[in-house]
Amino acid sequence: VEKLLQQDVDFDKPGLAQFYCVHCAKHFIDGEAFKTHVKGKPHKRRLHALKTEPYTVEESLRAAGMGSYIKPAKRKMETLVPDAVMKGESLADVKKRAKLDSESMDDKTGVEHDDAKENQISGTATEDEEGDVRM
Repeated sequence: VEKLLQQDVDFDKPGLAQFYCVHCAKHFIDGEAFKTHVKGKPHKRRLHALKTEPYTVEESLRAAGMGSYIKPAKRKMETLVPDAVMKGESLADVKKRAKLDSESMDDKTGVEHDDAKENQISGTATEDEEGDVRM
């Protein structure tokens, strides 16, 4: 579960895989969408369904008359919040963190990026408030 809450940045998933609901198995675009989802009816329904223990073979045998009935146990379920939501990161913050992580990985592997050369070749490039590069 901790692995799902602290996923690496994945550019192919919504919200760069940083805003994930473990109970519903859904990715969200940002922290606000995640918070809205947690307050919503489908998430609450899913949590309620996860509270009861799943049926077992022993329980089915007891229901068929082969043993004494034991009431299904209840589990305590709380919404697990991803690290990005707990820190209050926006999508722009996640993109900046991903960029810094990739640059630090490149430094370790010896790969050099010359942004100035890339900007000269492609024209002028600027970065907006969300961390996207505009050409």
